[in-house]
Amino acid sequence: MRKRLYLRVGDKVNHLNYSRWGVGEVIEERHSHLSGGFCFVRILFEDGKERSFINDLESSHCCYYTGVRIV
Repeated sequence: MRKRLYLRVGDKVNHLNYSRWGVGEVIEERHSHLSGGFCFVRILFEDGKERSFINDLESSHCCYYTGVRIV
């Protein structure tokens, strides 16, 4: 089954619950080639920290459902 990805490298995002992080940019995508494996994105925020999130819309833990939105 093909993954339904939310973010791509270069997308600008913010987090609804953590506005103090500032705007972030997706700097890396990682995809598992194994069945049932995760897809992650790494985002560099304006506060200087990199944070990783699950990037599969089929997962209830996807970054979209936790508050990450494309700017």
